[in-house]
Amino acid sequence: MNDVLLNIKKMGIVPVVKLDRAEDAEPLAKALCEGGLPCAEITFRTDAAEEAIRIITSKYPNMLVGAGTVLTTEQVDRAILAGASFIVSPGFNPTIVKYCITKGIPVTPGCSSPSDIEQAIELGLDVVKFFPAEAAGGLNMIKAMSAPYVNMKFMPTGGINEKNLNTYLDFPKIIACGGSWMVNDALIKAGEFDKIKALTREAVTKMLGFALCHVGINASEEAEADSIASSFEKLFGFTKKSGTSSVFAGLGIEVMKTPYLGKNGHIAIQTNYIERAIYHLEKQGVTFNKDSAKYDGNGNIAAIYIAEDIGGFAVHLLQKK
Repeated sequence: MNDVLLNIKKMGIVPVVKLDRAEDAEPLAKALCEGGLPCAEITFRTDAAEEAIRIITSKYPNMLVGAGTVLTTEQVDRAILAGASFIVSPGFNPTIVKYCITKGIPVTPGCSSPSDIEQAIELGLDVVKFFPAEAAGGLNMIKAMSAPYVNMKFMPTGGINEKNLNTYLDFPKIIACGGSWMVNDALIKAGEFDKIKALTREAVTKMLGFALCHVGINASEEAEADSIASSFEKLFGFTKKSGTSSVFAGLGIEVMKTPYLGKNGHIAIQTNYIERAIYHLEKQGVTFNKDSAKYDGNGNIAAIYIAEDIGGFAVHLLQKK
């Protein structure tokens, strides 16, 4: 998978945007970036698309911008010249796919049948768009089609919203979802970019699903850790369970047998997708203690600490099981 698609995978959501006026491009890009999604697929369904891509890539050079609904090689050229870094088409057109490959620009053509996927494989693609997602059978269709094509990944678009987003993303063969609910055409035309920013932030928050998992308390030694956990058990009925390095009181309190990270202890925050969470937090300027990372049996990150303490507590992310 190329670097552009790897970044899209970490992003998780690709806003699919239709712009009728090029002057809306800059405030829209600002809203998306401030909302936490510095990415957009600008559809070539309007005359403003090419100029919109040019404006966004000029004003927001770190934003990942692609061209969608690309139907001709001439549109591919216009999109590339405007600054697009990836091409998306609604269907599988071998001519367009081959042309993008010769131009060295990533392309994700729309595929909704095994025949489409086999053509994509023949041309060396490992990611395709699944469109129109919900109308073409949704997640069940993707699961059925992915079974014989073990190396193919999908980016479904069409009917994806805040209600079914995570259902799609939970399937490991899906790298990201395209959606337009946070960039609704009516909101853009009305100039309600603050609303778009808020909806974008809600989409990212919904996707990552941050939740408090447990609070860790640093004890000086094992006897003190056992005593603290026993107090919580006695007062609140939180069952005490001793482990190798800590004693738990229920599920929400962990007492370390020897001091660990953090002046006072640590706070564990669960997330739906830890690698996406790391990516989005790093975009906000958060740094991570890479040496603290722990991995599961498949080599995926399972836990990692933020470099800076908060209120005397170390904070670590934990992948939800």
